[in-house]
Order: sequence, then C-alpha cells, then structure tokens
Amino acid sequence: MVEESGVEAGDVEVSALAINVTVPENLRWTDVRRDEEFTLTTLNVRLLPDGRLAAKAYGRPTRGGRGAYTSFRVPDDPEISALIDRAAARAAILWSGNRGLG
Repeated sequence: MVEESGVEAGDVEVSALAINVTVPENLRWTDVRRDEEFTLTTLNVRLLPDGRLAAKAYGRPTRGGRGAYTSFRVPDDPEISALIDRAAARAAILWSGNRGLG
C-alpha cells in the first residue's frame, strides 16, 4: 500500500508500539527500590516486532512526592495479565482507526 507521501507502509521499520495503561485501584501493588516503597499505578506496554508484549510498571513513592521515574517488573498475576491483554486489544482498535496527524 502506497501512502500519500509515496512511501509504502512496509518500507517503514517500526521497532515497537507503546501504550500507557492506568492500573485500576484494586490491582495496584507496592514494590521497593533503593529503600523507598512505590505504589505502582501505570503500565507501559509495548508490542514488539515479533508480536509479543512486554510491560513495565511505574508509580509514585508511597510516602508522597515525585520520586524518580523508575521501572518495576510486572508481577505474574492473572488479573494484571488480563488487563494487559484487554489494553492491547483496545489499542489495536484505536490504532486501526487512526486518521493521521492533525
């Protein structure tokens, strides 16, 4: 398929697609980094070129403040896995309906 720019979609290398997903209150968890506890509230989910998903969690220090932008491992939890799957499916729908820039 040739786009308006004359570039074929297949000629563009996309290394990953990323979405940010808010973790519902009931699925949030805490983790510790550098002796500081964080409440994890956001997932960054990437669609890798081979079709697999990768996810990292981000949040804020439990005691308040901004804290560092530090990633955490996503726990092996069926409810969080289901959230990631639903978010990826929703993102696919949104991407397929994109109307371009502007």
